[in-house]
Amino acid sequence: MWWFAAMHANLLTAAQHSTLDRCGLPILDAGCGTGGFLSRLAETYYGRCIVGLDRDYRACTLAATKSARPLCTGSIDALPFRDAALAAIFSADVLCHQGVDEGRALRECYRCLCQGGWLILNLPAYRWMLSRHDAAVSNVQRYTVTGLRRLLEAAEFRPLYLTYWNTLLFPLMVIARKLIPGNASVASDVKLYPRRLDAFCRAVMACETALMRRRAGLPFGGSILAVASK
Repeated sequence: MWWFAAMHANLLTAAQHSTLDRCGLPILDAGCGTGGFLSRLAETYYGRCIVGLDRDYRACTLAATKSARPLCTGSIDALPFRDAALAAIFSADVLCHQGVDEGRALRECYRCLCQGGWLILNLPAYRWMLSRHDAAVSNVQRYTVTGLRRLLEAAEFRPLYLTYWNTLLFPLMVIARKLIPGNASVASDVKLYPRRLDAFCRAVMACETALMRRRAGLPFGGSILAVASK
């Protein structure tokens, strides 16, 4: 789906100014799901130790098959790694999940990162955008750039870059989720789209990713990309 392709590209773009290539410590995908982004990490950082973590055992099994990377079952609230063991932690739409303590999770990420290590997050934007889609995927929280910056600073991280994204298509997202009456048979927006529509959305997202590659800040959008260091 175009949205996942864009998110994966944005997460990898966010790490382009990092020193991960010069550090031999493992890289963690915290909340890896079935392993789509974990596979992208393994391709991008070929030869590095890339580890996935998810609290769902079935998801871990699928991710291990898809990515051929080591997996562990566990929670981002209590990471099963020693202090300063990781070079970077990527986490896509996990802090917002039901059952996750965002403050504790960020403190765990801080504990497990080496000095100078990077935390790269993707999170949904704007609490007023909570909808049937969020209920379907167990999201109970959405964020603003300002609020997320405060959370990172409270956990002793140094925010380096925060921006909204999915800006150009955001008006359509608002219409679909807030103005059109919900269809009980279609709870989540995660689905395959017609080929031409998918191609159009990918092209739009590629423009935004190009801006983020230059560290441009987008003023609003459906999601937030954040980079912070220990």
